[in-house]
Amino acid sequence: MRERPVGPIALLALGVNGIVGVGIFFVPATIAALAPGRAGILVFAWTAVALVPVALVFATLARRFDEDGGPVLFARAAFGELFSFLVGWLAYVSAVLSCSAVMFGLVSAVAPALGIAGPLAFRLVSAALVTGLALVVASGITISARAWTTLTVLKLLPLVALAGLFLLFGPPLSGAVATASPVALPASSCARAILTALFACQGFEIVPVIAGQVKTPQRWVPFATVGSLVVSCLLYVLLMWACVATLPQLATASAPLAEAGAVLGGAAFGRLVVAGTSISALGICLGMMVTTPRYLSALATGTRRLFDLERFAGNGVPRRALVVTWALVMLVVQAGNLSGLFALSALAVLTQFGVTAAALMTLALRRERGLGPAHTLLAVPALALGLYLAAQGATRNEGLASLAALLLGLLLFALARPRRP
Repeated sequence: MRERPVGPIALLALGVNGIVGVGIFFVPATIAALAPGRAGILVFAWTAVALVPVALVFATLARRFDEDGGPVLFARAAFGELFSFLVGWLAYVSAVLSCSAVMFGLVSAVAPALGIAGPLAFRLVSAALVTGLALVVASGITISARAWTTLTVLKLLPLVALAGLFLLFGPPLSGAVATASPVALPASSCARAILTALFACQGFEIVPVIAGQVKTPQRWVPFATVGSLVVSCLLYVLLMWACVATLPQLATASAPLAEAGAVLGGAAFGRLVVAGTSISALGICLGMMVTTPRYLSALATGTRRLFDLERFAGNGVPRRALVVTWALVMLVVQAGNLSGLFALSALAVLTQFGVTAAALMTLALRRERGLGPAHTLLAVPALALGLYLAAQGATRNEGLASLAALLLGLLLFALARPRRP
């Protein structure tokens, strides 16, 4: 039996790394513009409460699957091969594009400090970053786990320090800031603010994707799925509180966490928070390079053969799927302007939420995998949240991008050869 080297700490770090990305360094300003004052703090609290049932749905199903794939396996068990393939393909394409966009943004951010000038130099550094991260992942799941855990700790240090400084020395919510009432917010503004916060809080859903590499996955995958959401959202509430209390013009702040850090800890600490942005981006890129190929390898484990992408090396890496992912990310990053590549991510995440909730409901009604009708009660709020947010927040571009990805997935499914019994 192949060794499963990922323990609870590394798994929790993967979930936290997936949630605490670059967005939280800038999202407080966006939310403050939609929900000023205390309302912005409550938006993060409401979002966390709303996402707990979703995390519990993932945790409940993850307890019953011990292979890589997460939502792909859940959908296959409940709805069959074609539906599962399309869900996994949508998640894979979204992850490739998001990973490419974050890598492009990271190189763009550090280019001036490194003296990178000109398109050729930029392309070479981008290629080196993509290849370097792919090589780390190819070296084995054990090394990858150590790397993402280290990066998670490094990027959390300035954020936890900022929250700690605020709790110890920060000003209270007072004056005009404290008078903003969440009750007075228009419903449309509240929905947009929650949608913004939701995509800053998502990322826990990647934890079940590496279940096949986890020691005692029935115990630790549910723990890390829910635990990463709880830890990250508690930190987010404190960070939003610090920004609201220290920055009177938060809605117009260009880098709210860095500006709040400068107020609380001085200019040097503010620069440390800025550096945390790049570390966070690097951690997100590594986590994506670990998990994204596993969506692809999971697609190849069903009834159709997909170029033997399901093959794993002895070190726990789906090498063929990794090579394909490396090539696609390299191609997209080298293409240039990536500002529009997040168009698919919102619907892809909401699709995973909705389909996973529907899978739990279906399997529970069938009384399969140790589930019973009572588990459907857990799926209802998660399914309702996914449908509501998709209706409220999905844009035309996201819809068109999702449709194009699904059509490409149908073509790929048709080209895949049926697996011989």
